[in-house]
Amino acid sequence: MPTPPIGTSQSYIAHVDVNSFYVSCERVFEPKLENRPVIVLSNNDGCAVARSSEAKALGIEMGAPWFKLSAAAERMGLVAKSSNYELYGEMSARVMKLLGRFSAWTEIYSIDEAFLGVRGTLDELQLLGEKIKAEVYRLTGLPVCVGIATSKTLAKMANNTAKHLKVLNGVCVWDRAPKQTTENLLARLPVVEIWGIGPRLTKRMRGLGIWTAKDLRDADEVRIRDKFSIVQMRTVLELRGIPCIPMEEEREVKGQLIFSRSFSDPITDRVGMEQVMGVYAQQASARLHKHQKTAKILTAWAMTSYYNQNQDHQPAVTVKLPGPSADPVVLTKAAKQLLPQVLVGVKYARAGVMVMDLRPMAMQETFEPFVSAHEARNIGSLLQQIRSDHGVKSIGLGAAGLQSGPSWEMRREMMSPRYTTHWKELLTVKAA
Repeated sequence: MPTPPIGTSQSYIAHVDVNSFYVSCERVFEPKLENRPVIVLSNNDGCAVARSSEAKALGIEMGAPWFKLSAAAERMGLVAKSSNYELYGEMSARVMKLLGRFSAWTEIYSIDEAFLGVRGTLDELQLLGEKIKAEVYRLTGLPVCVGIATSKTLAKMANNTAKHLKVLNGVCVWDRAPKQTTENLLARLPVVEIWGIGPRLTKRMRGLGIWTAKDLRDADEVRIRDKFSIVQMRTVLELRGIPCIPMEEEREVKGQLIFSRSFSDPITDRVGMEQVMGVYAQQASARLHKHQKTAKILTAWAMTSYYNQNQDHQPAVTVKLPGPSADPVVLTKAAKQLLPQVLVGVKYARAGVMVMDLRPMAMQETFEPFVSAHEARNIGSLLQQIRSDHGVKSIGLGAAGLQSGPSWEMRREMMSPRYTTHWKELLTVKAA
């Protein structure tokens, strides 16, 4: 696709991405973490899932286990934080709401990135990118980079370029850069780093002599479709600046929802497992109501640790519901059908609930005898509203409604306060 003249107004796609999102959220409320190596840990403080640039410079890799890093952390000046999902979710919502001011068409792609439909001349787009970057930082304290191009794939590539070339100051308008510069970037970028091309596809593409983004862009698109699929053909066209991946107002819930987590302390009895099943089933109900979906099938399971050499048990049950449902009572009862298979004394390290065969709510009327009393009274949507207004732990059914945190909840011993969502943890500022 030829580059438009510099004074021509045209439709483009902007990709906005928060730099080191989890770490940046922590730094907003703890400025002393600036310029220090910081990592954020996974569930149960297991391994590094986010790293500051300073931590990367120390050679800390993604997924590095904390138990191997902790002994040398003080010597390295390394700061570790437990995942504070409440804080990250709230900060993400603020950023996405703010981005909506700059475009009538915004697609939230993940917790820390979004696509925006934008229009203007190349110089106007440069100014727009700079304004987005400045406003997000001014109003949230979070640093972002902005990439703008005619396709989503190139917009993400432009964003990545803005991150790594300091001279761009966090904003890259792909078509505004000199042609030779973008050609050199494409020629140096390994094909594995292109959005949507993973290691397995990379290996197959190398067999065809495709090693870089430039190689893939210049490949015959029909041959790529025949060798791989229409998805990879679209990537070829996107690299040429031809938009083939449409903007989506909301990413749909797929055909299933899974709620699963490892326990900080193993569960060894049915009472504890009953609470787990209740919590996960009601989380599934809340998510279904949020997306106006119902489920027809529920699967529940538990398992011992892979490292437990003395015990090996993986009970599971699949329940076909009486009808498509998002009722928390129905889902909880179905999940608890796992309990007879739970062996007392066995140390279960993980459990989960999955709901499948999802369909839109009220797609068809359910025969009255199969409508539960709780669904008829909209109990599920009421619980979801209360949790939305007062927090996820404000209400629950049965054992899942206990206020005190159960012993199996994930370990987060280094978690910062939930500054934006809990009154007792609001940031306190002391005047000098």
